[in-house]
Amino acid sequence: MTATHISSPVPATARTAAPASDEGSARALTGKRRIAFASFVDENYLPGFLVLLRSLALSNPGVCEDFIVLHDDLKPSSVARIRALHPRVSFRRVDADHYDSYAKGDQDNYLVRKAYFILDVFKIRDYDTVITLDTDMVVLDSLAELLSLREGLAAVPQFFYGRHKLNSGLLVIQKEYLSDEFYARIDQVGRSGSYELDKHDQGILNAVLDGDFVRLDARYNFVKRRLSGDLPVPEDTAILHFTGRHKPWQGGEAGYDLAQERWREFDLSDADLQAAYLGGGGTMHQDLLIHFGTPHVERTGHVDTARRVAHAHIAKGDYQSAVEIMERVHIPIDEAWPHEVYGHALMSVSRYEEARAQLLLATSAPNRAATAFARLAQVSWVHGDDGAAQQYALQGLTVDPTHRASRIWHQRTIGVPAQQQGSPADQLAHVAFYMDRQGNAGDKLLPESVRLAFDPDTTNRRWHSVHAHRLFDEPALERVNARRGLVIGGGGLFIPDTMPNGNSAWQWNVPDELMSRIDVPIAVYAVGFNAFDGQSYRAQRFRDSLRLLVERSAFFGLRNHGSIEKVRAMLPSHLHDKVRFQPCPTTVTRQLVANWQDPVKRDDTILVNAAYDRASLRFGHDYGYFLEQMARAVRELGDLGDVQCVAHSLDDEKIAFDLRREHGVSMPVIPMYDFENDEIRDLYARTRLVIGMRGHAGMIPFGCGTPIISLISHPKMAYFLRDIERPEWGVSVHDRNLADVLVERSRDLLVDHAKTVADVHGRQQELWRITQANAADLRAVLGG
Repeated sequence: MTATHISSPVPATARTAAPASDEGSARALTGKRRIAFASFVDENYLPGFLVLLRSLALSNPGVCEDFIVLHDDLKPSSVARIRALHPRVSFRRVDADHYDSYAKGDQDNYLVRKAYFILDVFKIRDYDTVITLDTDMVVLDSLAELLSLREGLAAVPQFFYGRHKLNSGLLVIQKEYLSDEFYARIDQVGRSGSYELDKHDQGILNAVLDGDFVRLDARYNFVKRRLSGDLPVPEDTAILHFTGRHKPWQGGEAGYDLAQERWREFDLSDADLQAAYLGGGGTMHQDLLIHFGTPHVERTGHVDTARRVAHAHIAKGDYQSAVEIMERVHIPIDEAWPHEVYGHALMSVSRYEEARAQLLLATSAPNRAATAFARLAQVSWVHGDDGAAQQYALQGLTVDPTHRASRIWHQRTIGVPAQQQGSPADQLAHVAFYMDRQGNAGDKLLPESVRLAFDPDTTNRRWHSVHAHRLFDEPALERVNARRGLVIGGGGLFIPDTMPNGNSAWQWNVPDELMSRIDVPIAVYAVGFNAFDGQSYRAQRFRDSLRLLVERSAFFGLRNHGSIEKVRAMLPSHLHDKVRFQPCPTTVTRQLVANWQDPVKRDDTILVNAAYDRASLRFGHDYGYFLEQMARAVRELGDLGDVQCVAHSLDDEKIAFDLRREHGVSMPVIPMYDFENDEIRDLYARTRLVIGMRGHAGMIPFGCGTPIISLISHPKMAYFLRDIERPEWGVSVHDRNLADVLVERSRDLLVDHAKTVADVHGRQQELWRITQANAADLRAVLGG
């Protein structure tokens, strides 16, 4: 694609201002772009629009952005036909009477009125990028480049009378044009009539823009008239536009047979579309796979389609729906993969015995056996049977010695920590996520940090460990009730999918009935609400478990005010006051670690961390942009210090690999996932600056007294910076000027490093004051 950027005609203040409706939302905090397609649709053009939707799905199977249908008055049956073709469609009525004032005597000209109505797209305020598609278009190739555009108003140019003007049908419109100011300019020109009558909507836009738009390659709006004489459609055409009065669904036009054959490829029944989508290649979007796959399964009972739909539900965290789709089909006994996926879904809703049966059937096939054995090991471990878990894990490794999940479960079962070294009456029980070797470094450090906030002795002499992911059963309840209290804390436990269960729908696998029978004081300490932008819980199960937990807790502290807002919104009002602020103990590390000494001299390093779990939720369509900006930033940061990649987990090394492969930028990698806790703290205390995407790649160095800049791809990063009143220490991974902002802010923090460190200490002191005040209340509750 060739795209020439021409400066925007909209003032800078209009381009950068965020709408008030975004305040407090996850998207406003992460800066993640929200993208939508839009079309004006009426009954006359409905056949064309249905073909457009089918072509979009089949040509771009991995794309499923919101689709806004602007309409004047669609029939309910037409709305239903549209909904059958897209899972994320919404409908907005245009102000038809308003545009009558534009028509200048052409009120009865249907094409003129239709052209005006699409101008309502400029009234949209809840998206950052809107791509208009005309209803006489078909999509033939990838639109990834259009989805990655981030600035300006883009269109394919046409050459008229010595001047370039934008062509109608396809527009890629960025946020700065989706404003009251810009629409007022459109409206003024439309009412004045100072535009070319025969160009209609593009005439108004051309009059407003006066040639100032981003030029797209003609392949993105390849008009039919270029194929006169029955020429073939060029292979690189991404969007074919059937301009003119004779539309394919009306019989077409002579001399364009080959073009109209391309249109007819997508003139399918719903059943044929579903089969075509499911039989296509490439990466499929989870929402589209579910949308087309579910009715296909209901109609055909096709087992492999059910397996694929269930897998998509699992990936989205909707485990109950995964179970339900598998329950609709009969799985032959020798079909291992469907049994394995069904078993995965069942264990995720805590139907463990049924899951075992399905997973055992899946072990019969060599290509699925290792995964099935690993899941069986997990089920056994969840139930406290380390011996059976170890045997299943060994069987998985026997099938595939390189199978990582089997190796993790084997290591977990042979490394069970000793318990009950001290007197139960002197111990606190501690529910946490206890990280495995080579697991996330931040989660590895967290349980110890929580314990330091209660007692300098973090060993089993004073603490009884309760792994959050193990089923909290009768023996576990008995052990907890023998202690003097229960502490729940060590990370973002309020997240639905790290280790899903049907008992609580968050990370602690505790049935309500057993939680109700805990008779020692409960302290929820510095837990975070960790749902990503775009991620959801099984709302009712989580709400019920959460409410019971708050009711039963003597102390309920969350680690940022963003989490407090989210949790209070799920609780009845009489419980709101029980939810209080307790900073993550990693943020006050200097105060908690005995005999802490700030470094006399720091290494001349800048540590960079990126995270890749749930990458689509973090980056959307912007990963390529993020990588290009980070390449620029790393090069320039090299003038300020030795830039190194610090990997909290194995996946975090990806940024170093991608920067070298795509941009020729090299960084040494520090494998922090292999570090012990003291090594983690020591490294972060000795560096000059940490630029991190993981929450604890910000909170741990901050707690060690080191300046930070957060790469924000998750709301919790912004929550923390808001709490310490330093939002400028964060930059969204989607920021239009990411590299420039990152380098500028790094330079500002490093130019007077001593002053910046003093500011970090000052911010930390306020968190420590809150922690000490809470500690006084906790002593009254738990003693000690």
